[in-house]
Amino acid sequence: MRMVRYALLFVAASLLGLSPALAADIAAGKEKAQLCVGCHGDNGISSMENVPSLAGQPDAFTQWQLIFFRAGTRKNEQMQPIVEQLDNNDIRNLGAYFASLPPPDKKPDDNPDLSAKGKQAAAGRRCASCHLDSFAGTKAVSRIAGQREDYLVKALRDYKSGVRAGGGMAAMADVAYSLSEEEIEALAHYLAHL
Repeated sequence: MRMVRYALLFVAASLLGLSPALAADIAAGKEKAQLCVGCHGDNGISSMENVPSLAGQPDAFTQWQLIFFRAGTRKNEQMQPIVEQLDNNDIRNLGAYFASLPPPDKKPDDNPDLSAKGKQAAAGRRCASCHLDSFAGTKAVSRIAGQREDYLVKALRDYKSGVRAGGGMAAMADVAYSLSEEEIEALAHYLAHL
């Protein structure tokens, strides 16, 4: 079974090289994204607790996460029946569609002291080395600027506890493992208000 998963990941990886013959169709991605609206919100802006916004996520990041869900290397009971319906073109189109959307609007910071602690934690953990100085993500690395605060807390706790593993998440698990609960909350607050 493991060999089948690796073979699927290899095929998917080769298809992610966007040649002109495999160019994404944003309109088709928008249509397919109707499957996502119930949880991830209209225009990729989530209003559901512990569910990430997808608007403005890097194209390759979204594609890889869908591939990891579909291959079973990333687990989520709600996502599994949805990704089973997606073929490689759907995944390519969804990545392009969500990348084309503007990210969530900046929220007013109601706790600048907590943000200052989060900024310090982000610098100390070198978050910008993968997520960029703007925390907008790049290629297969997620946009975390402006993400839902509750989702960021959940994701960091999941990385720390090992609940979220597989699909190239080793670097995040290493970073999150040493975070205190206070640092997790401060980081999430800081990033959510960028």
